[in-house]
Amino acid sequence: MRGKRLLWTWLLVAICQLSLAQRTDAVLQQKLLALCQGFGGSIGFYVKDLRSGRVASYQADTVFPTASIVKVPILLGIMDKLEKNELQYHQRLLYKDSLLYPGEDILGSFKSGESIELSKLMMLMCTTSDNSASLWLQALAGGGSRINELLRQQGCTATFVNSRTPGREEARRQYGWGQTTPADMVRLWETLVKRQLLSNHSSERMLKILGRNYWDEEGLSAIPAGVFVASKNGAVDASRSEVMYVNAGKRPYILAVFTKNNTDKSWTPDNEAWVLTRRISQLVWNYFSGR
Repeated sequence: MRGKRLLWTWLLVAICQLSLAQRTDAVLQQKLLALCQGFGGSIGFYVKDLRSGRVASYQADTVFPTASIVKVPILLGIMDKLEKNELQYHQRLLYKDSLLYPGEDILGSFKSGESIELSKLMMLMCTTSDNSASLWLQALAGGGSRINELLRQQGCTATFVNSRTPGREEARRQYGWGQTTPADMVRLWETLVKRQLLSNHSSERMLKILGRNYWDEEGLSAIPAGVFVASKNGAVDASRSEVMYVNAGKRPYILAVFTKNNTDKSWTPDNEAWVLTRRISQLVWNYFSGR
């Protein structure tokens, strides 16, 4: 009996390994790994061909800082409030100086007492990555704990909002505002692309908002004008990351590139992580478009 159980265990392992091998695009994966050789830091990537379901990945289950990519979960939290009619898309809100997060944010130039539509706050958060708008929206969404609950409901196991979230102080010290893995983030975006994130209506609106990224000189720069892309990138000194859904005709795909512990902490266009991200994005685009 024990021998039979052992045999079944080995069979199941073999089946799982075969299934994983069948899902892996070995050619694309090797091309990407070769491109990443010698990078001065830790990198993880996950690419999914939405037509075939095949993937290419490296350190896809490793936890990375989200930096501003955390604004996608915050957007999810706001959409949940809109779904429940607890907020209204065009409702006006009053800005106060106490909401200011120091930096170059557009919202930070407002005078205390000025009003702004919720929809414009959402645009500022996702399009220009406005931190003042984002922290305000995080609070309006019910805070980090509520957003993390929504993420769990969507099947995310490694994506969390840490900043200003009770019980996640140690995680914030390690990862900053938020944390995720390349695989977890791609799963969330795939749910969005399938119009299954909260509802078809909410998914449609989120995709439109995420399709207006001002920061288009990194991975997004490899995608030709005229191709729809929903994207978000994030950057702090030692971490530069980007996730995007590219509607590449017959072979749409989702690409997530995350880095951490980067030796190059510069804020110039030739930062090593951003140069590599552009090359990865160009390689993936060429691969799926047949170029």
